[in-house]
Amino acid sequence: MESQLQYTIGLVIYPDMTQLDITGPHQVFSSMPNTQVLLLWKTLEPVVSNGGLTILPTTIFDECPQLDVLCVPGGVFGAVEMMQDAQMLAFLQKQAQTAKYVTAVCTGSLILAAAGLLKGYRAACHWAFREQLILMSVEVSNDRVVVDRNRITGGGVTAGIDFALTIAAMLSGEYTAKFIELMLEYNPLPPFGVGSPEKAGSRLVQAVLNVAKPLIEASNTASQQAASSLDC
Repeated sequence: MESQLQYTIGLVIYPDMTQLDITGPHQVFSSMPNTQVLLLWKTLEPVVSNGGLTILPTTIFDECPQLDVLCVPGGVFGAVEMMQDAQMLAFLQKQAQTAKYVTAVCTGSLILAAAGLLKGYRAACHWAFREQLILMSVEVSNDRVVVDRNRITGGGVTAGIDFALTIAAMLSGEYTAKFIELMLEYNPLPPFGVGSPEKAGSRLVQAVLNVAKPLIEASNTASQQAASSLDC
Protein backbone atom coordinates (compact mmCIF):
# COMPACT_ATOMS: atom_id res chain seq x y z
CA MET A 1 0.00 0.00 0.00
CA GLU A 2 2.97 2.33 -0.50
CA SER A 3 2.31 5.57 -2.33
CA GLN A 4 4.61 8.41 -3.33
CA LEU A 5 1.78 10.94 -3.32
CA GLN A 6 0.42 12.96 -0.43
CA TYR A 7 -3.27 13.80 -0.64
CA THR A 8 -5.22 16.28 1.43
CA ILE A 9 -8.92 15.53 1.68
CA GLY A 10 -11.27 18.08 3.20
CA LEU A 11 -14.58 16.94 4.65
CA VAL A 12 -16.90 19.87 5.26
CA ILE A 13 -19.07 19.65 8.37
CA TYR A 14 -21.87 21.88 9.64
CA PRO A 15 -24.63 21.88 12.28
CA ASP A 16 -27.54 19.52 11.56
CA MET A 17 -25.59 17.56 8.98
CA THR A 18 -26.10 13.81 8.52
CA GLN A 19 -23.03 12.41 10.25
CA LEU A 20 -22.87 9.14 8.30
CA ASP A 21 -22.41 11.17 5.10
CA ILE A 22 -19.01 12.13 6.52
CA THR A 23 -18.07 9.41 9.00
CA GLY A 24 -18.47 6.66 6.37
CA PRO A 25 -16.11 8.37 3.89
CA HIS A 26 -13.82 9.44 6.74
CA GLN A 27 -13.29 5.80 7.72
CA VAL A 28 -12.27 4.97 4.17
CA PHE A 29 -10.14 8.04 3.52
CA SER A 30 -8.31 7.75 6.84
CA SER A 31 -7.29 4.22 5.79
CA MET A 32 -5.56 5.46 2.64
CA PRO A 33 -1.76 5.73 2.67
CA ASN A 34 -0.07 9.13 2.84
CA THR A 35 -3.38 10.94 3.11
CA GLN A 36 -4.36 13.78 5.41
CA VAL A 37 -8.07 14.10 6.22
CA LEU A 38 -9.36 17.44 7.50
CA LEU A 39 -12.73 18.21 9.09
CA LEU A 40 -13.64 21.71 7.96
CA TRP A 41 -15.95 24.31 9.46
CA LYS A 42 -16.10 28.06 10.09
CA THR A 43 -14.81 27.70 13.64
CA LEU A 44 -13.25 25.02 15.83
CA GLU A 45 -16.35 24.83 18.00
CA PRO A 46 -18.01 21.37 18.23
CA VAL A 47 -20.52 20.64 15.48
CA VAL A 48 -23.66 18.69 16.40
CA SER A 49 -25.15 16.48 13.70
CA ASN A 50 -28.87 15.92 13.20
CA GLY A 51 -28.68 12.71 15.22
CA GLY A 52 -26.93 14.38 18.14
CA LEU A 53 -23.42 13.07 17.44
CA THR A 54 -20.85 15.81 18.13
CA ILE A 55 -17.90 16.18 15.78
CA LEU A 56 -14.84 18.37 16.35
CA PRO A 57 -13.55 20.35 13.36
CA THR A 58 -9.80 20.21 12.80
CA THR A 59 -9.40 23.17 10.43
CA ILE A 60 -11.33 26.38 9.83
CA PHE A 61 -12.31 27.61 6.37
CA ASP A 62 -9.95 30.60 6.53
CA GLU A 63 -6.93 28.39 7.24
CA CYS A 64 -7.77 25.50 4.92
CA PRO A 65 -4.91 24.52 2.59
CA GLN A 66 -5.40 23.70 -1.05
CA LEU A 67 -7.33 20.44 -1.18
CA ASP A 68 -7.02 17.47 -3.48
CA VAL A 69 -10.54 16.35 -2.61
CA LEU A 70 -13.35 18.59 -1.37
CA CYS A 71 -16.34 16.70 0.06
CA VAL A 72 -19.70 18.08 1.22
CA PRO A 73 -22.22 16.01 3.21
CA GLY A 74 -25.97 16.28 3.22
CA GLY A 75 -28.17 17.01 6.16
CA VAL A 76 -31.62 17.97 7.33
CA PHE A 77 -32.53 21.65 7.72
CA GLY A 78 -28.84 22.38 8.19
CA ALA A 79 -28.27 21.53 4.53
CA VAL A 80 -31.02 23.95 3.52
CA GLU A 81 -29.30 26.65 5.57
CA MET A 82 -25.93 25.88 3.95
CA MET A 83 -27.48 26.25 0.48
CA GLN A 84 -28.04 29.90 1.41
CA ASP A 85 -24.92 30.51 3.52
CA ALA A 86 -22.65 33.00 1.74
CA GLN A 87 -19.52 31.97 3.65
CA MET A 88 -20.04 28.29 2.91
CA LEU A 89 -20.75 28.88 -0.78
CA ALA A 90 -17.74 31.18 -1.17
CA PHE A 91 -15.47 28.62 0.50
CA LEU A 92 -16.66 25.85 -1.82
CA GLN A 93 -16.25 28.03 -4.89
CA LYS A 94 -12.71 28.98 -3.88
CA GLN A 95 -11.58 25.41 -3.18
CA ALA A 96 -13.26 24.09 -6.34
CA GLN A 97 -10.95 26.25 -8.45
CA THR A 98 -7.94 24.09 -7.57
CA ALA A 99 -9.26 20.82 -6.09
CA LYS A 100 -8.53 17.66 -8.01
CA TYR A 101 -12.02 16.37 -7.21
CA VAL A 102 -15.12 18.27 -6.05
CA THR A 103 -17.49 15.85 -4.39
CA ALA A 104 -20.61 15.38 -2.27
CA VAL A 105 -22.73 12.73 -0.60
CA CYS A 106 -26.53 12.71 -0.35
CA THR A 107 -28.05 16.22 -0.28
CA GLY A 108 -24.56 17.65 -0.18
CA SER A 109 -25.07 17.71 -3.95
CA LEU A 110 -27.70 20.40 -3.43
CA ILE A 111 -25.16 22.55 -1.60
CA LEU A 112 -22.60 22.11 -4.39
CA ALA A 113 -25.30 22.93 -6.93
CA ALA A 114 -26.33 26.05 -5.00
CA ALA A 115 -22.69 27.16 -5.24
CA GLY A 116 -22.92 26.72 -9.02
CA LEU A 117 -20.48 23.82 -8.98
CA LEU A 118 -22.69 21.15 -10.57
CA LYS A 119 -24.28 23.17 -13.36
CA GLY A 120 -24.00 21.11 -16.54
CA TYR A 121 -22.73 18.06 -14.65
CA ARG A 122 -24.29 14.68 -14.02
CA ALA A 123 -24.76 13.95 -10.31
CA ALA A 124 -26.39 11.74 -7.70
CA CYS A 125 -28.41 12.74 -4.66
CA HIS A 126 -30.79 11.26 -2.10
CA TRP A 127 -33.78 9.94 -4.04
CA ALA A 128 -36.30 12.29 -2.41
CA PHE A 129 -34.40 15.39 -3.57
CA ARG A 130 -33.37 14.54 -7.13
CA GLU A 131 -35.91 16.86 -8.75
CA GLN A 132 -34.38 19.80 -6.93
CA LEU A 133 -31.03 19.22 -8.61
CA ILE A 134 -32.77 19.52 -11.95
CA LEU A 135 -33.91 23.03 -10.99
CA MET A 136 -30.23 24.00 -10.75
CA SER A 137 -29.31 22.68 -14.21
CA VAL A 138 -27.87 19.40 -13.00
CA GLU A 139 -28.32 16.15 -14.94
CA VAL A 140 -29.66 13.84 -12.26
CA SER A 141 -28.73 10.17 -11.99
CA ASN A 142 -30.13 7.45 -9.73
CA ASP A 143 -26.77 5.65 -9.73
CA ARG A 144 -25.23 5.04 -6.32
CA VAL A 145 -22.00 6.79 -7.32
CA VAL A 146 -21.62 9.18 -10.25
CA VAL A 147 -18.31 10.33 -11.74
CA ASP A 148 -18.52 13.19 -14.25
CA ARG A 149 -15.13 14.65 -15.03
CA ASN A 150 -13.80 15.86 -11.67
CA ARG A 151 -17.20 15.89 -9.98
CA ILE A 152 -17.98 12.79 -7.91
CA THR A 153 -21.26 12.40 -6.07
CA GLY A 154 -22.93 9.68 -4.01
CA GLY A 155 -26.59 8.92 -3.44
CA GLY A 156 -28.30 8.92 -0.09
CA VAL A 157 -26.35 8.53 3.19
CA THR A 158 -25.01 4.95 3.03
CA ALA A 159 -23.73 5.49 -0.51
CA GLY A 160 -20.92 7.46 1.11
CA ILE A 161 -18.87 4.30 1.63
CA ASP A 162 -19.21 3.23 -2.02
CA PHE A 163 -18.40 6.81 -3.00
CA ALA A 164 -15.27 6.91 -0.84
CA LEU A 165 -13.99 3.55 -2.09
CA THR A 166 -14.42 4.83 -5.65
CA ILE A 167 -12.27 7.85 -4.82
CA ALA A 168 -9.73 5.68 -2.99
CA ALA A 169 -9.27 3.62 -6.16
CA MET A 170 -8.85 6.76 -8.26
CA LEU A 171 -6.23 8.23 -5.93
CA SER A 172 -4.39 5.22 -4.54
CA GLY A 173 -5.18 2.45 -6.97
CA GLU A 174 -7.68 -0.39 -7.13
CA TYR A 175 -5.62 -2.70 -4.94
CA THR A 176 -5.64 -0.18 -2.09
CA ALA A 177 -9.40 0.35 -2.43
CA LYS A 178 -9.97 -3.41 -2.39
CA PHE A 179 -7.71 -3.75 0.66
CA ILE A 180 -9.76 -1.13 2.52
CA GLU A 181 -13.06 -2.70 1.45
CA LEU A 182 -11.97 -6.05 2.87
CA MET A 183 -10.40 -4.53 5.97
CA LEU A 184 -13.72 -2.83 6.75
CA GLU A 185 -15.60 -6.00 5.84
CA TYR A 186 -17.79 -3.90 3.61
CA ASN A 187 -20.13 -6.64 2.50
CA PRO A 188 -23.65 -5.19 2.83
CA LEU A 189 -26.68 -7.45 2.89
CA PRO A 190 -29.73 -5.34 3.81
CA PRO A 191 -32.14 -7.34 5.97
CA PHE A 192 -35.22 -6.06 4.12
CA GLY A 193 -33.93 -4.99 0.71
CA VAL A 194 -36.07 -1.84 0.53
CA GLY A 195 -33.30 0.75 0.49
CA SER A 196 -34.34 2.41 -2.76
CA PRO A 197 -37.75 3.70 -3.91
CA GLU A 198 -37.64 1.23 -6.78
CA LYS A 199 -37.48 -1.64 -4.28
CA ALA A 200 -39.59 -0.26 -1.46
CA GLY A 201 -43.03 -0.04 -3.08
CA SER A 202 -45.31 2.99 -3.27
CA ARG A 203 -46.80 2.69 0.23
CA LEU A 204 -43.46 2.79 2.03
CA VAL A 205 -42.12 5.49 -0.30
CA GLN A 206 -45.13 7.68 0.44
CA ALA A 207 -44.72 7.15 4.18
CA VAL A 208 -41.15 8.43 4.01
CA LEU A 209 -42.16 11.37 1.83
CA ASN A 210 -44.91 12.30 4.27
CA VAL A 211 -42.45 12.45 7.16
CA ALA A 212 -39.91 14.39 5.09
CA LYS A 213 -42.45 16.81 3.59
CA PRO A 214 -41.44 19.93 5.59
CA LEU A 215 -37.77 19.37 4.77
CA ILE A 216 -38.46 18.67 1.09
CA GLU A 217 -40.53 21.84 0.81
CA ALA A 218 -37.88 23.97 2.53
CA SER A 219 -35.16 22.47 0.35
CA ASN A 220 -37.23 23.03 -2.76
CA THR A 221 -37.63 26.71 -1.91
CA ALA A 222 -33.87 27.05 -1.40
CA SER A 223 -33.23 25.23 -4.69
CA GLN A 224 -35.56 27.57 -6.56
CA GLN A 225 -33.83 30.59 -5.04
CA ALA A 226 -30.42 29.20 -5.96
CA ALA A 227 -31.57 28.46 -9.50
CA SER A 228 -32.76 32.03 -9.83
CA SER A 229 -29.46 33.47 -8.59
CA LEU A 230 -27.50 31.14 -10.87
CA ASP A 231 -29.72 32.12 -13.81
CA CYS A 232 -30.59 28.47 -14.45
